[in-house]
Amino acid sequence: MKFEVAANIAYEAKSSSTLILNVQPYKFDGQLVIKEDFHVDPDLKMQELLSDTGEKRFQVVEVAEAGNISIHYKATVENEIKAIPAEHLVDVPIQKMPVAALSYLNPSRYCQSDRLYKFASNKFGNKESAFHKVIAICDWINDNVEYSGGHTNAQTSAYDTITEQVGVCRDFAHLGVALCRALTIPARYLTCYAYQLQPPDFHACFEAYLGGYWIIFDATKLAPINGLIKIATGPDAADTAFAGTFGNLDFRSLDVSSRFLGDEFQGVDYSTSTQGYAYV
Repeated sequence: MKFEVAANIAYEAKSSSTLILNVQPYKFDGQLVIKEDFHVDPDLKMQELLSDTGEKRFQVVEVAEAGNISIHYKATVENEIKAIPAEHLVDVPIQKMPVAALSYLNPSRYCQSDRLYKFASNKFGNKESAFHKVIAICDWINDNVEYSGGHTNAQTSAYDTITEQVGVCRDFAHLGVALCRALTIPARYLTCYAYQLQPPDFHACFEAYLGGYWIIFDATKLAPINGLIKIATGPDAADTAFAGTFGNLDFRSLDVSSRFLGDEFQGVDYSTSTQGYAYV
């Protein structure tokens, strides 16, 4: 499917600073970036870097002096998300996991899986397979955590969310990741553009490693899975934020959009007990 995505971001620099942006869709076999335009007003020195860990394209912007900064990004992207039958999403023993998946078994800053082992085991440990455990985790989060802004902040962790039972997509994703890892299922945080998300914004969900595939899960169930355009993956939000600021920069505004470029969009809501979805 083909989409046009865009992000417009504004900052005020109080002095010389550095801005690291992570808003460009990631390039891989399951996602083709057909064309893109990235520019900053005023014209500033920029450099694109690929991360050595996870899936990320960084744009490093050097801000030489104080002033207002406007960042404009637009891209045409074609992605391919396929249904994988549940019978193919078999449990993968640790000794057969690829090196790239092993690090996603560990606790991270916002996903304290080591503190959620007993809860995860009691709630989901009796499910027949790892895939059905993740389905149950997403259903439990959606049923028991209120989706509401203004209650959490940049310090809120998965442990906080399971206690307070309120949050936004970032918190839903962190909790899903932490509970998967507590059950010895590799899971990674995923940021994306999300077609039909209301209100439009950068979105967060997660992927779990099942049967040799990174299967996409969105516990919020707010956007169709086949309308997710991958930006980045990593252990949690600390590693995948859309912007990192170094110096004296004040955030002013953010506008995000995603538009389908085909004739008719057939949305897939979320993984079911019979199939999961992956970028392939």
